[in-house]
Amino acid sequence: MRECREAALAEAYIVDAVRTPVGRRGGGLAAAHPADLGAHAISALLARTGIDPNAVDDVMFGCVDTIGPQAGDIARTAWLAAGLPEAVPGVTVDRQCGSSQQAVHFAAQAVLSGTADVVVAGGVQNMSQIPIAAAMLAGQQYGFADPFSGSTGWLARYGDQEISQFRAADLIAAKWGISRAEMERYALTSHQRAVAAIDAGHFEAEIQPYRGIAVDECPRRATSLQAMAALRPLRPEEDGGLITAALSSQIADAAAALLIASGRAVTEHGLAPRARIRHLSARGDDPVLMLTAPIAATEHALRRAGLRLADIDLIEINEAFASVVLAWQRETGADLGRVNVSGGAIALGHPLGATGARLLTTLLYELERADGTLGLLTMCEGGGQANVTIIERL
Repeated sequence: MRECREAALAEAYIVDAVRTPVGRRGGGLAAAHPADLGAHAISALLARTGIDPNAVDDVMFGCVDTIGPQAGDIARTAWLAAGLPEAVPGVTVDRQCGSSQQAVHFAAQAVLSGTADVVVAGGVQNMSQIPIAAAMLAGQQYGFADPFSGSTGWLARYGDQEISQFRAADLIAAKWGISRAEMERYALTSHQRAVAAIDAGHFEAEIQPYRGIAVDECPRRATSLQAMAALRPLRPEEDGGLITAALSSQIADAAAALLIASGRAVTEHGLAPRARIRHLSARGDDPVLMLTAPIAATEHALRRAGLRLADIDLIEINEAFASVVLAWQRETGADLGRVNVSGGAIALGHPLGATGARLLTTLLYELERADGTLGLLTMCEGGGQANVTIIERL
């Protein structure tokens, strides 16, 4: 009974968070082995917190397309590549684009349940080395065209229609009546905000430079509405193609890590937590539209947390595509002035398995800069899913 009461009163704290710069495809981080990228973030995190590595109960890292250098449980490999104790285990999480956000959720759940006291959670992805969807295409050599081929249950439910994030982004734009011009204005704002944040030094504290690379590489300073308007859609216009490369998140390379600790660990190790995890949840939606789940997930999270959107000081929603954020905004009524205030993945890049942890890291620093209290993170994920994390700054 005592253990049950203690678990009911447990808290999961974010002690610290750090990330690498986000490298553009073929850029400064392209040659980095994913294990070394992950090791870099983990080492920086431990150095910043001063925690004894032997006190870490587990390492939970998100990663997508876990083949080649990202295979073999990259969470474990990254920890060992950092030269850290072999006694500490690691596990790799795949919830598609939300993988590292889910890793943080699993870490917090372990702490809240009392089964762990200190967990390193984060993610890593090198998309320059392992292209997006590489794991899905790897099955072709074994006779599977995609993850759904051969499933009678899937075909009976959804047919043989195209399942594609690009088609989904176009379908969302059509369903919510979002024009290409509106999306281009949003995308331009993302770049402008990211460039302004870089120039103001807002990312410097959260970034641990990697081999001389200290600044996010993806934002395009010279982009314009005119340049965006000249691009051709990624899908044929006769099939409803609206989305262009300028309205999509950028392929990128990065790693990020957070230290999640219990109240007991905070006391025992003399840690100084910066925030607590107020709420965590995940919801699903139509896998064909694929990218709409943040709408229902946000409503669900706020209701469970007893909050209104107006109570949230800052929001990060992953900019997988401009249509995703704008449809979410239409449904939630969110003030875009409080959303992705330093730019999003359209400008800063979307290193799949690392993005959730990168966004949570940025959200924590942005809350501190703005003297805010509550921050919300959500992102769309393959299969029609979304995670929501609400943090409360201490």
